[in-house]
Amino acid sequence: MEKGLLYDAAAPELLVKLQTTRDKIFELNHRLLPSQIEERERLLREILGTTPERFTIVSPFLCDYGHNIHLGQNFFANYNCVMLDEAPITFGDNVLIAPNVGLYTAGHPTDVERRNEWLEYAWPITIGNNVWICGGVTIAPGVTIGDNTIIAAGSVVTTDIPSNVIAGGNPCRVIRPVTEADRQRSYDWEEEKERRAQKALR
Repeated sequence: MEKGLLYDAAAPELLVKLQTTRDKIFELNHRLLPSQIEERERLLREILGTTPERFTIVSPFLCDYGHNIHLGQNFFANYNCVMLDEAPITFGDNVLIAPNVGLYTAGHPTDVERRNEWLEYAWPITIGNNVWICGGVTIAPGVTIGDNTIIAAGSVVTTDIPSNVIAGGNPCRVIRPVTEADRQRSYDWEEEKERRAQKALR
């Protein structure tokens, strides 16, 4: 599994590890209150492979093994984040993950014979620094997303995305670079309504 080769997903040693992690995830999501910040952080540090000084994961959160997840500084994941970490999932610093995002390192053979034997493969996912992954995004095995990039809501990311861009769609593609105009944008709602009205008239 860790070499990126086909492996038996029902191997006893894997099932034991999965069950151990799932028990801890159940405690995180169903027994600890959101206000039990220290207890939640302590349990997440037991589950995850690398945890920085400062990070936030909002429940419900799901993962398979946990030890293959490596967080950078100032990591934030909102509700319903799912990480299938059969291979490493590595995040840079200042990564923001919106609700309902899935990162899936695990895949199955396309031929039915091997798939029915419970064979799987797992390829790593790497997320750079200062990345914002918007709501409802799916990230497939083997994907790398570069620094300072935004993945638009609802995207399905099946190939690498470079740094310093806004990307979106299914399959996810680069829409445009992040520019100086983005740094100057006011985010005033009245201005935004006018911009949208002008765009609709074109």
